[in-house]
Amino acid sequence: MNPLRPHPLIEVRDLHYRYADGTAALNGVDFRLEPGESIAVLGPNGSGKTTFVLHLNGLLTGTGSVEICRLKLDKQNLPAIRRKVGLVFQDSDNQLFMPTVLEDVAFGLRTMGISAVESARRAEAALDAVGIAALADRAPYHLSAGEKKRAAIAGVLAMEPEVLVFDEPTTFLDPPAQRSLAALLANLSQSKLLVTHNIPFAAAICNKAVFFDQGRIAAQGPIQEITGRFGWEFRVEQNKLAL
Repeated sequence: MNPLRPHPLIEVRDLHYRYADGTAALNGVDFRLEPGESIAVLGPNGSGKTTFVLHLNGLLTGTGSVEICRLKLDKQNLPAIRRKVGLVFQDSDNQLFMPTVLEDVAFGLRTMGISAVESARRAEAALDAVGIAALADRAPYHLSAGEKKRAAIAGVLAMEPEVLVFDEPTTFLDPPAQRSLAALLANLSQSKLLVTHNIPFAAAICNKAVFFDQGRIAAQGPIQEITGRFGWEFRVEQNKLAL
């Protein structure tokens, strides 16, 4: 490795994965995420995008090599890796289940054995960072879709991860909420991976993309180049929206 080049936050080599029914989902993925990068993960449905990111904190385990912040992904390192890679699911209801928003955001910290006082302090700071500190005592099921997304992100931020992974973050959000979320994510300091079909949203946050096809990364490069190469750019033609 070049001593002048920083060590990647994520390095994946020859990753393969098959589902229980024998379906091949990943067919030799090689990938690097460098410090400071934000990368859009693009590709058609069923191309392996979500399967890939679920390997980054051990929710799925295939064959090949996965290293996170210089830690090999194995059983021994899994607790540390899950603190370093924060995964925000497509459906925020999968992450919100406690009686109040503050308790939800503090939940991961409490399971780590962090004191109630320190967990509450970090949870409050995370809620402030995503702009919903005033909702701390609200029940999660009373939140709007955009507020739920921010609460889910706060729960991840409270763990102080080095990498943020978002799976289809604009699902259930109207255009104003999408714009607001894009502004929030663009200002977060962590490196990011965004699995999305929403090209304008991705372009507002990322300058690089990888394109999955049939379980492999078919191309990577500047997001405008990748979306143009595969016909995924979003444009208006003759008063009609087109992808």
